[in-house]
Amino acid sequence: MRIPVMDAEMRQLMPTTPTRARLLLKNGQASPYWNKLGVFCIILKKEVEPDNQPLALGIDPGSKFEGWSIVGTQEVVLNGMSEAPHHVKKSLEVRRDMRRSRRFRNCWRRPARFHNRLRNKKSLPPSTHARWNAKLRILDLLRQIIPITDVVVEDVKAMTKKGTKRWNKNFSPLEQGKTWFYAEIMDRDLRLHLKQGFETKGFRDELRLKKTSQKSKKTFSSHCVDAFVLARSVVGGALTERGLYYWTPIMLHRRQLHRFQPKKGGIRSPYGGTRSMGLTRGTLVRHPKHGLSYVGGSSKGNVSLHNIISGKRITQNAKVLDLTILTVIRWRAQFLPALKGGVSLRI
Repeated sequence: MRIPVMDAEMRQLMPTTPTRARLLLKNGQASPYWNKLGVFCIILKKEVEPDNQPLALGIDPGSKFEGWSIVGTQEVVLNGMSEAPHHVKKSLEVRRDMRRSRRFRNCWRRPARFHNRLRNKKSLPPSTHARWNAKLRILDLLRQIIPITDVVVEDVKAMTKKGTKRWNKNFSPLEQGKTWFYAEIMDRDLRLHLKQGFETKGFRDELRLKKTSQKSKKTFSSHCVDAFVLARSVVGGALTERGLYYWTPIMLHRRQLHRFQPKKGGIRSPYGGTRSMGLTRGTLVRHPKHGLSYVGGSSKGNVSLHNIISGKRITQNAKVLDLTILTVIRWRAQFLPALKGGVSLRI
């Protein structure tokens, strides 16, 4: 896997090899950096005039998992697999029920808003917007560290029903979401390429690559294989890397008015928030005992630390003075190296 590189002015340069990145860090010519995706990269301590080659990002969209692959004219730069958010619909239902229960307890009712601010305005359903906006955020975070020039997306189609006016491609959330996503990509001055599903299969068969039917499996053959062949169809690189990053969005407990269930005496204590002892929750830190972890909640003047791979809480009693603050992350990242044998395929 290549290591992303930026110069002193935070301009994206061509990624380098891990060996050369270690040498630059050892000689003091670069400093380490993690972006919000949890991808490790290096920042040079001098300005360098960019001499970048075309890099294409292939995206294999899915309902639960997404495939990502950045390919150059010679080799693979980065592979990734991400989980799509599915908590929005349930969260909105809980928020609605809590709002109704508060109105019932307080014996008052808010007057109806006839001049609704969203009326007669185009908007995506919340769950649809969350899924497609997550793809857009990953794209933006990758562009911050890698000079991507082209984006290749498999153009998924919504199933339509004949003889009905309530369900067709004009009203399908899938069609609405992808149309919004394509428009956002073009607004970023990226060259957008759309491929059909049968074209993706043709590219796969041409390279004699297999795709597993286990969509949740954290391997290259589950989703990244389609993302790779899509990107390769534009720049023509070789399959030199099957390892991948697995990204999971960090779920923070946003601030609420109070807890859902009262304590003894009917007291409802405040709950949630995005700050812990002056630190932003999700901050990547280094602890003398627990190593790399990210900040969660707080209790009795200390903060809790969570594992950057599983998200499980490691401790609740970490002192702020013992932490080395690195950066803020919004996704848990796990790098899964490829198995030995059959790693490289040159065409």
